[in-house]
Amino acid sequence: MTDNLDKSPSDAPPPSDAVPGTAASGPAPETIKAIPVRHYGRWVSGIIVIVLLALLGIAFSHGNIQWHTVSDQLFVSSVVQGAGRTLLISILAMVVGVLLGIVLAVMRLSKNPVTSTVAWLYIWFFRGTPVYVQLLLWFNLALIFPVLNLGPIYKNEMTDVMTPFMCALLGLGLNEAAYMAEICRAGLLAVDEGQTEAAQALGMSHTKTLFRIVIPQAMRVIVPPTGNEFINMLKTSSLVYAVTYNELLRSTSAIGSTSYAVMEMLFVASIWYLAMTSVFSVFQYYLERYYARGSSRSLPPTVFQKIKANLGLGRERGKA
Repeated sequence: MTDNLDKSPSDAPPPSDAVPGTAASGPAPETIKAIPVRHYGRWVSGIIVIVLLALLGIAFSHGNIQWHTVSDQLFVSSVVQGAGRTLLISILAMVVGVLLGIVLAVMRLSKNPVTSTVAWLYIWFFRGTPVYVQLLLWFNLALIFPVLNLGPIYKNEMTDVMTPFMCALLGLGLNEAAYMAEICRAGLLAVDEGQTEAAQALGMSHTKTLFRIVIPQAMRVIVPPTGNEFINMLKTSSLVYAVTYNELLRSTSAIGSTSYAVMEMLFVASIWYLAMTSVFSVFQYYLERYYARGSSRSLPPTVFQKIKANLGLGRERGKA
């Protein structure tokens, strides 16, 4: 029986698992110091934008504008009532547009050539003519039909039927329906056909499949552009000035024409429009975030989360 001999040379290098920092492991590598790339173009463009904004502010400050009139007239009762009417006609017109748009989208996707053709002609007409022209058509409808005669159901003078409110509602609502029909149609087509086939295999009717399977899934595609359409409706409602509906723009213009503060009252109207669109933009953001839960693994941060993250980033940079 022979003894086990150590065949490793005496001057062999130390094993690779030697403890770092010891003499056998050698000197430790230097720490790499990352130097961020400097973007001088960003600073230059930022300074240019700030200078332009400052010049714009100086120009308005030296202009012939009575800013105290803007603050005094901002919450006058007639202006507040006009803003309320603008909000009312926008909401009602949007409801009409959404409901009629869904019906038109279903008609457009129907295999019946008559219903699909009628829906296409409706969309073609109302998207092809300006809203202002449509409002004037409703406002002057009594020139063509002096009396609205529905037989034993209803009969009245057209001038009494087509009030400024009714003209504004029909003009905005029916025009919006054409755009909502295309938005709803895109949402319905975005749902996979396998969902419909599976529902039909379970014995569900076409109507039940549409309202219980297809439309709930299509809402994720329909909701974001619908929010944009409503915000656009708030601004488009200013066109009902032409049919003498006393909304925000007409209320402020009436005050401006009597007090000779035309520009000041236009600024008042702009502030109200900005306030309303800003509030509904926040609602739209949270609504989109709600419907994104089923399609996105990580939801987009809220406004407060963004602010908190930016403040936290600033503190970390300060500590560094």
